[in-house]
Amino acid sequence: MSEGSNHHHHLQKLTTGGLLVTLGIIYGDIGTSPLYVLKAIVGTKPITEQLVLGALSCVFWTLTILTTLKYVIITLRADNKGEGGIFSLYTLVRRTKGWLIFPAIIGGSTLLADGLITPPISVSSAVEGLRLIKPDIPTIPIVLAILTILFIIQQYGTKIVGATFGPMMTIWFSMLAVLGLIGIWGHWYVLKAINPYYAFQLLVNYPGGFWLLGGVFLCTTGAEALYSDLGHCGRVNIRVSWTYVKTALLLNYFGQGARLLALPEGHLGTVDPFFQLMPNWFLPTGIFIATIAAIIASQALITGSYTLVAEAMRLNLWPKLKIVYPTNVKGQMYIPSINWLLWAGCVAVTLYFQESSRMEGAYGVSIIMTMLMTTLLLVHYFVLKRINPTLIWGYMIFYFFIEGMFLVSNANKFLNGGWVTVVIAALLIFIMWVWHEATALKKSFTDFSRIDKYLPQLNDLSNDTSIPKYATHLVYLSTAESENFIEKKVTYSIFKKFPKRADTYWFLHVETTDEPYGMDYEVFTHVPQKVFRIVFRLGFRMEQRLLPLFKKAVEDMVANGEVNTMSRYPSLQKYKIKGDVRYVIIDRYLSYENTLPAYQKFILETYYIIKNFSYHEDRLFGLDSSFVEVESVPMVLSKKKSVDIKRVRRS
Repeated sequence: MSEGSNHHHHLQKLTTGGLLVTLGIIYGDIGTSPLYVLKAIVGTKPITEQLVLGALSCVFWTLTILTTLKYVIITLRADNKGEGGIFSLYTLVRRTKGWLIFPAIIGGSTLLADGLITPPISVSSAVEGLRLIKPDIPTIPIVLAILTILFIIQQYGTKIVGATFGPMMTIWFSMLAVLGLIGIWGHWYVLKAINPYYAFQLLVNYPGGFWLLGGVFLCTTGAEALYSDLGHCGRVNIRVSWTYVKTALLLNYFGQGARLLALPEGHLGTVDPFFQLMPNWFLPTGIFIATIAAIIASQALITGSYTLVAEAMRLNLWPKLKIVYPTNVKGQMYIPSINWLLWAGCVAVTLYFQESSRMEGAYGVSIIMTMLMTTLLLVHYFVLKRINPTLIWGYMIFYFFIEGMFLVSNANKFLNGGWVTVVIAALLIFIMWVWHEATALKKSFTDFSRIDKYLPQLNDLSNDTSIPKYATHLVYLSTAESENFIEKKVTYSIFKKFPKRADTYWFLHVETTDEPYGMDYEVFTHVPQKVFRIVFRLGFRMEQRLLPLFKKAVEDMVANGEVNTMSRYPSLQKYKIKGDVRYVIIDRYLSYENTLPAYQKFILETYYIIKNFSYHEDRLFGLDSSFVEVESVPMVLSKKKSVDIKRVRRS
């Protein structure tokens, strides 16, 4: 059984450890929503039974219809070898229709953009509880300090910290449940809000009730994380743990509602219903636990952002960036540039909005777009799986209607801060689209030739002792998808730019597969002992470090007698010294000789501007810079017209 199959099978098991991990890493966002959801819905409105019961009913049915039914029951079935998330879903359906790249890009970008709000709003909501103890305490410096420390420790890995996430979140959800029960006790009538009639009455009859859905939606913003972290936890562990989590969340929401209804009729909703559930003697402990839960929610967001960007890079949707693996925990990574961009964004959001109540206006605006894009991709997945068309149409109409209402209600937040995440999402969409389009354009304009017509020349060049030897082993990275073709720029580099004589020529090609963790390679022998092509097939979540992969492939070939890696110089060969290896990377720049349509010119010029901030291929593939030569060649896509100029001769 393959590693991917073992991984997939393992994730279907229900274990105590698996449940703890699940509680620790995927419920941070949705688990900290009681800190601000009811406060966002009620705001400063007069407290009435219609408002409170309607809000509770909306929260109950949103968690049931969107989180439980759509994500926990339906969407978790759409796994890619045990992995989830919008890019994993896209890889399952991308070969059916090319335009599905649009919802993938939009969904990934909006998920990243809205994530900038999660750490500030979660940490701020928790820290602001200190005002119940000391009303004039400045909370912003505390929030900024917590966020800064959190982002600093990312470079060291979170293995030790992560081990405490499960137990801490168990304490958090237990606290939510107990506090909620205390609030409900003696006010059991609040449970009648389970009846959807109260939600209907709020949306239809309460003045401006429809627009309150923007606040209601905050209770399910973490639903996408349930799907994104499927590979870390497994479907069974998520479904079982969600029963416990949902119960704790609902108990707390209803407890907060009961506390609000205990206020005098018409009282302005200026109190914080979450912290009002706590007895005064418990406030310091409760605030501490809430802050830890907010930090865990932020950590989950940061880790998820790394994974999302890494997947986008390997799907050619994002510039190549440096990825560091600080621990030996599978899947754990650290992307320095993304880490500090997230930190800067979180600091800017905190300083701009100042209060968690103002951040609520910006939160959720983008994530509803992610949910809509997931719905769209799921519909195509169901078609691919030959689900009954009636069920597919029913699913599509129902969820487009529900999520469409949330989209419209969230649009009301645009001027109240929602524009922040919309602008960030638009920028991310632009970057992803430019990178995708430019990659496709470059590929379409790359000239290939059949490699067999160059094999005699390679053989003769290798044997031509009149030319100084360039390397014992000469390695090129090739984008040719067929083993029978090679880029003309590679042959130009070998034969014309500077004749490169070598004993053995290697052409390496990396193919990103639709599986998350698959890894294998195939060798094509064009000339025995002299010319080889190796194709590495790596899953879209696998690290693409070519140097160790290439070394392992060569070791296997040496063991099989397919190639000799020893130096060809007699003075070195007798000591069994291995021959040298040189890597050549061809870096193309846009030539001034091009006359392109305006759109293509804009895409490519923008691409090369963005590329200046990306990681170079030699570092990206883990190649030792001392053995790498980068050759710059012009990329001529369409030549300018010849210049009509006449020579003048003097008499």
